[in-house]
Amino acid sequence: MNNLFFKKNPNGSKLLISGVFVLTSFFTFAQEKQKDTTKVNQLDEVLVSAIRVTTKTPVAFSNVSKEELAQRNLGQDIPVLLNYLPSVVTTTEAGNGVGYTGIRVRGSDATRVNVTINGIPYNDSESHGTYWVNMPDFASSLESVQLQRGVGTSTNGAGAFGASLNMLTDTYAKKSNGEISSSYGSFNTNKNTVKFSTGLMNDHFEIAGRLSTLKSDGYVDRASSNLKSYFLQGTYVGKTTLIKALVFGGKEKTYQAWYGVDAATMESDRTFNYAGMFTDEAGNTRFYDNQTDNYQQDHYQLHWNEKIAENWSTNLAVHYTKGKGYYEEYQEDQDFADYGLEPIADAPTVNTTDLIRQKWLDNDFYGTTFSANYKKEKLDVILGGGWNKYEGDHFGKLIWARFASQTESGDHYYGDVATKVDGNIFAKANYQITEKIGLFGDLQLRNVNYKANSDDTGLVNDSFNFFNPKAGLNYDIDAKNKLYFSYARANREPNRTDYENGSPRPEKLNDFELGWRFKTDKSQLNVNGYYMHYKDQLVLTGGIDDVGSPIRQNSGDSYRLGIEVDAVLKLSKSWTVAPNFTISSNKNVDFISDVSGTLTNLGDTNIAYSPNFIAGNILTFSPIPAFRLSLLSKYVSEQYMNNIEDAGGKLKDYFVNDFSASYEIKTKSIFKSIVVNALVNNMFDVDYVSNGADYGGGYVYYYPQAGANFLVGLMLKF
Repeated sequence: MNNLFFKKNPNGSKLLISGVFVLTSFFTFAQEKQKDTTKVNQLDEVLVSAIRVTTKTPVAFSNVSKEELAQRNLGQDIPVLLNYLPSVVTTTEAGNGVGYTGIRVRGSDATRVNVTINGIPYNDSESHGTYWVNMPDFASSLESVQLQRGVGTSTNGAGAFGASLNMLTDTYAKKSNGEISSSYGSFNTNKNTVKFSTGLMNDHFEIAGRLSTLKSDGYVDRASSNLKSYFLQGTYVGKTTLIKALVFGGKEKTYQAWYGVDAATMESDRTFNYAGMFTDEAGNTRFYDNQTDNYQQDHYQLHWNEKIAENWSTNLAVHYTKGKGYYEEYQEDQDFADYGLEPIADAPTVNTTDLIRQKWLDNDFYGTTFSANYKKEKLDVILGGGWNKYEGDHFGKLIWARFASQTESGDHYYGDVATKVDGNIFAKANYQITEKIGLFGDLQLRNVNYKANSDDTGLVNDSFNFFNPKAGLNYDIDAKNKLYFSYARANREPNRTDYENGSPRPEKLNDFELGWRFKTDKSQLNVNGYYMHYKDQLVLTGGIDDVGSPIRQNSGDSYRLGIEVDAVLKLSKSWTVAPNFTISSNKNVDFISDVSGTLTNLGDTNIAYSPNFIAGNILTFSPIPAFRLSLLSKYVSEQYMNNIEDAGGKLKDYFVNDFSASYEIKTKSIFKSIVVNALVNNMFDVDYVSNGADYGGGYVYYYPQAGANFLVGLMLKF
């Protein structure tokens, strides 16, 4: 760790001594700025109103506006842009925030964060994961983002066991406009984006779009990314009607970096990457130059919002997502039998070979979501739901073999089809009993059927019926102070990887939240306590499978108990500070594990990848609206990568600081304005690791992150 911010006490523990960080975190407490979004057209808000919350809902949440995203949107992915929200920890395989990235909230991994785009589920139906690499530069097409922590309110798609993240794409523009932006930085990272909007033509129609390219060599050896994306929407606006048709997607090619690096190698070469390594016939160590992941994903959405009466509005959406791609890899000394090949009768008999294979996924996801909203004085009711179907075709190809046996190029060596049908209906309501007391209720019924049949999963034909009730209470002490309490029940089905690694059981969660909100003209504070009690929680074992997916196991009883504090303080006309911190205890109760071949009760153990302390701070200096400087700080305490508290599989704590600057120059000629942005990541060049994998038996691998690196950008608005 950088000793500018840490020193050791006599017992060897580390103390955080950054003055701004500690003082603002512990003496002002904390909560993320709730940006005023009234400028977004109310009809547009209906796209997400069924699943979003306000301060009238007893749920912990943070809003992030388009303007806040733009300040650091120079090529890094959405999880990295959300890194400074409460209880959030982000990871990146390439080490510099481009390519494969992930997010954890309250210690829950990305498969447990429900993600929606305009209310449409985005999590992969089988893995539950969110592959941001398939949507590069999507932040450039977002109007706002809301992160609800905990179970949150009923939403579409997989149940939220750590958080739900819902994104609203660009609202329509009344006047025509355009943007051209480019950025460049360390590791040959560069992003180029073109955006346009026709504005409302004849006061009713708008067409808008975006094209982006993003490339990076990555911090880790060969962890390169070559990404392309597009976004196109047509909008019709009437007095009581909003119709939107959207087409967006991306194509990615990334060199694999999901293996990590062992501790000994990391000491001598932090950027070493095992992916693609093989020994040629002459005994030389080489790296296969196309050990890559290749995938294209295209989304189609049609939304129809209608205000059918003074108090009633409706939203109907249909959607279709097409995904197709593969990852390619060089494999040495593969058994013929594993690929359905016949031994070659020779002297001696040949039954193994080096080969190059591709593992393919060709999937379709389609369905509908719907809601109706009744709002009048004291009562706000939403009735909604969705029905979605996923069809996934998994197959493998051999494209080269040193000894080909009876194969032809492109032969399939395995194949299976999986289907998943997910339907839900919900009813949620806010009712203002008195001027100070409001009640919240939310009931959801969800049915899931998953079928698969492969050598990895075995024969799966599981159906689940889940009832997820939620209730809460708001109490307005006065105009500045609000209290809330809520209870939420959630159930969640296993994912494909869970079936591949055993006979998983569905998870159950009871989530209790208690909070206080304080707001004045110059300050804002939120304090939220939570207790999340799990039954059969699928906790991370620390291992990953051959495609980089985390391996999990049911843990019996477990819980997460914590407090989140998060604030915005306007210190003066020019200075603002926005600190936050989370203190938590995350435990498996009476955890039983195989120790030296014997099942042993280890008692209460820490849940893997669940740090007990997370803190962040954004200190901003803005003497004029067009000029902004920010110091962004993030601390994450040590965390185990296993559930048995084996110190050999532990990630060290880290404290990193980023610096961002932006300046907008108003012009009167060709362009409306010129915006210059700069970002220095990890400005004090700290050596840190944000993620890793512990396979047991001392096999531990790490994902080192880049030292000091920069990005600079130029945007032309017209």
